[in-house]
Amino acid sequence: MAGGQERALRRRIRSVQSTKKITKAMELIAASQIVRSLNRMNANRPYREGMARLVVEAAKGDPTAAQALLGAPEERSRVAVLTIVGDRGLSGPYNSSTLRATERLVGALRRQGAEVRLFTVGKKAPAYLRFRNLTVERSFLGMSERPQWADARTVAATMVAPFVAHEVDQVLLVSTRYRSAGSQGVEVRQLLPLPEPGKGTLDAEGRSPEQGGWPEGEPGAPSPATGGQGASEGGGGYTEFEPDVETLLAQLAPRAVETEIFAAMLEGAASFFTAQQRAMAAASDNADELVKSLTRIMNRARQDAITTEIMEIVGGAEALRQSKGA
Repeated sequence: MAGGQERALRRRIRSVQSTKKITKAMELIAASQIVRSLNRMNANRPYREGMARLVVEAAKGDPTAAQALLGAPEERSRVAVLTIVGDRGLSGPYNSSTLRATERLVGALRRQGAEVRLFTVGKKAPAYLRFRNLTVERSFLGMSERPQWADARTVAATMVAPFVAHEVDQVLLVSTRYRSAGSQGVEVRQLLPLPEPGKGTLDAEGRSPEQGGWPEGEPGAPSPATGGQGASEGGGGYTEFEPDVETLLAQLAPRAVETEIFAAMLEGAASFFTAQQRAMAAASDNADELVKSLTRIMNRARQDAITTEIMEIVGGAEALRQSKGA
């Protein structure tokens, strides 16, 4: 009995050690991918900031023409929601936290009487949402870990089309914002209409918080030197536009959405690999602790078996000595 238990423990220890090799390899791979993802995210930041400044400048040039494409919708009876998650798991709470935020957002919008259309990026989203009786209109797969500009353009075209056709009043984005190696959080942002400076981030119900604003240094945040105006004090600004502002904003809106979606996908990739590295490091540490615990149990079982054998030998020798003496 003791020998069988020892063999079973040895097999389990070998299995845990094999699993640790896999988790350690995944941890190292994720660590190498983090650097590349961060480099791409930082390289895209100037373009994103420039696009945000250009939209603000155009809106300041003709505020009346910008009302249709800039600001918050007066009424939102139809809302499109885009969720960005990963194609793979083993990344801690990265996928689950974003999907739970999407579920809460859809529930809040429906309680407000809005019709919601769901779009997703990543293989983990459709199954989760279908299990909770949420219909996904279209899902984009195979582009979350190494996003390309063409992927963002494809997703943006799908999101812009219903807004331009007046099929939806608002387009929201649910994704993970990468702040630092130790801080990544789920955010709900407005894609269309183009958000005004300081009002792009929304709360869990898709509403702009009363004290909302872009953190200092955030991509697209208003510059302290201009006080967030992007123009001089005297009215319409210092930039002349050709063609007119309304036509220019109609052309800029799809490009701005592409920029925001691409930035969100890059931040999502960096967040995914960071979460995966953290999860695999924890799994490797747990494997070490489990091996130590199982080794301790196995040694105790082996000692019990040796003690039992010694007692049997001593008992048999004593019985044989007594029989000879008789």
